[in-house]
Amino acid sequence: MQADDSQIDTIDQYIVSCPEPVRGVLEELRATIRRAAPDATEKISYRVPTFYYFGNLVHFAAFKHHIGFYPAPSGIAAFSDELGGYRTAKGSVQFPLGEPLPLDLVARIVQFRVKENAEKHARSPKRRG
Repeated sequence: MQADDSQIDTIDQYIVSCPEPVRGVLEELRATIRRAAPDATEKISYRVPTFYYFGNLVHFAAFKHHIGFYPAPSGIAAFSDELGGYRTAKGSVQFPLGEPLPLDLVARIVQFRVKENAEKHARSPKRRG
C-alpha cells in the first residue's frame, strides 16, 4: 500500500507512507500492541512493521482492503474461535478496512505471544543473562 517502501526504516515512516484514512487505524493498532507488549521493540522486518520480544512477536501491514495482522501460526491457532469472523491463514488474519478493529482481541493475542516468546527464551540453552 506504500508508495516506495525501499526507504522505510521505521514504523513511523511506514505509517506516513500509507493513505490518510489508513494511518489512524495503523496508529490505533500500534498503540494497542505497545500497551500489550510494553517491553517489545519496534522495527521493520520483512518490509512491514514488527514488534520484537525475544524474537518476532507480531507484524502488521496495510493493504487496499484490509489490515494484515501476523501473530505467527500459534497466535492464530490459540484464538481461532474468536477469529472465526475474519479471513485467516496459517499465521495471519485480515481485518477489513472500514470495520472497527477488534482491539481487545489483538491485545490478548499479543499478550499470548509475549508469554510464548518469553517461555521459549527461558527454555533456550543458548540464553544469556
